[in-house]
Amino acid sequence: MNLSKLLSIILIALIFTIAAGCSGKADVSDKEIDAMAKYVDDNGNILDESGKIVNSDKKMGKTTVGFLFVGGFDDFGYNQAAYLGSMAVEKAFPDVNVIRAENVPETAEVETKMEEMIKSGAKIIFATSYGYLPQVLTVAKKYPDVIFYHQGGLESADNVGTYFASIWKEMYLSGVAAGKMTKSNKLGFVASVPIEQVLLNLNAFTMGARSVNPDATTTAVFTNSWCDPVTQVSVTNDMAGKGIDVISQHQDCTKTIVETAEKLNLYVVGYHADASSIGKNNWVTGGIWDWGNAYIELVQTALDGKFKTSPYHSVYQFPDNFGAAKLASFGPKVPSDVKQLVEDLEPDIITGKIHPFTGPLKDNQGNIQIPAGTTVSDDDIMNSSTYLVEGVIGNIPKTD
Repeated sequence: MNLSKLLSIILIALIFTIAAGCSGKADVSDKEIDAMAKYVDDNGNILDESGKIVNSDKKMGKTTVGFLFVGGFDDFGYNQAAYLGSMAVEKAFPDVNVIRAENVPETAEVETKMEEMIKSGAKIIFATSYGYLPQVLTVAKKYPDVIFYHQGGLESADNVGTYFASIWKEMYLSGVAAGKMTKSNKLGFVASVPIEQVLLNLNAFTMGARSVNPDATTTAVFTNSWCDPVTQVSVTNDMAGKGIDVISQHQDCTKTIVETAEKLNLYVVGYHADASSIGKNNWVTGGIWDWGNAYIELVQTALDGKFKTSPYHSVYQFPDNFGAAKLASFGPKVPSDVKQLVEDLEPDIITGKIHPFTGPLKDNQGNIQIPAGTTVSDDDIMNSSTYLVEGVIGNIPKTD
């Protein structure tokens, strides 16, 4: 029995004990406490006779918003950023119930958790992991009155909207800093799974570095997992042994890589969340999420009954000026001239005045991927990111 469930059972027992004291009954037996366990689920939620979660501390009639996370809330990465966004929703809408489920794998368990939330009254659900989309589309068909927001997907439906933002621009800027900071001209990138988002960030990081240091290369290693701390440590150690002195990543949980880089005295570029507090000496910068205002906007649109007439009823990219994607703080070892270079470049990259994905652009096999005179738009750039750019050492692993 987990701790949250045990504490909830104790709470129920305490309530019964107080009630018993008022009526003259001496105490509550162990047998009675065991019987109470059926009224508490594994997350510590109190249940009624039908198994429905009872939000005893919430007022009846409130709208409920559910959030699902593939990892833990404290991963210094993807899930931490999304969790902070859910907290912003809770603060912005005091009359909204916010319920959460963390560590939900990209399996049939997603459907189970969403249906549990719906049975508990959820009318808006944020499924925040890329691999949740198939399950979202399945459950959405069964519950047409529930609005589903999926993070990072490339497909929408009648009551499903998908959203993201152009964080590749912040990764490009981080690459500029990395290209200036490296002494060996050898950069490393710990990639997760070979989807478009990951390839885009890897390519942008490499292009940023080579824009200021043409001799720089990026060795890419795919872990084929969103979060595998053991593999992350192994890959980071291997990269250090190859003379790589700046490491970046696209992993859901970033803490392990940042801590390992710190121990090995490697510069580290973060992703998803600002991990400068654990990369105290060798932190450079990184692309990070600030989902608060975006989540608030999506919830408000649903509450107003305007989802189907809004731009969010589609595959949507939040504009750069919305601030969903940001550049992290600079670390203590980043020289002032490097900071200034990145800060001066940032407005032109964000506004599109400078667009790196303009041809001619070759992949790392020497093939032209973007012809001369062609610029890939922000709307199309993710879908078209199916290759590795020149300067990346490595190959895209095959998937089943």
